[in-house]
Amino acid sequence: MDWQELTDLTRGQPFVVERVRLAGSGVVVEGQFEPPQLAQLSVDDQVFVAAFVRSHGSIKEMERIFGVSYPTIKSRLNRIAAHLDFVDTDPAPTGADVVDRLRRGEISVQEALAELGRSR
Repeated sequence: MDWQELTDLTRGQPFVVERVRLAGSGVVVEGQFEPPQLAQLSVDDQVFVAAFVRSHGSIKEMERIFGVSYPTIKSRLNRIAAHLDFVDTDPAPTGADVVDRLRRGEISVQEALAELGRSR
């Protein structure tokens, strides 16, 4: 069974994978694993995301591929994005990071205190 069949079968309902077998090695891992976020999207949305990546994020190319307008592409991207958790690309510095920068003289005591206060 592939992801597309599984996605069709689950009809958008949440599911948990309980067994994984590594092809070729025979190793089996059992437990409870959430599938990757992209695998939890509908098949149509998975195809849309794959097309978006293959077109290097070109909305103009997506308009051509799917035969729809710019607002339609943007609306679908926004709807898909709402289903995905994003990695924080600007995480708050850890206390150790702040202390290290203070120790190296890169920031003042007041700046260090302010950063530590914001990270709470």
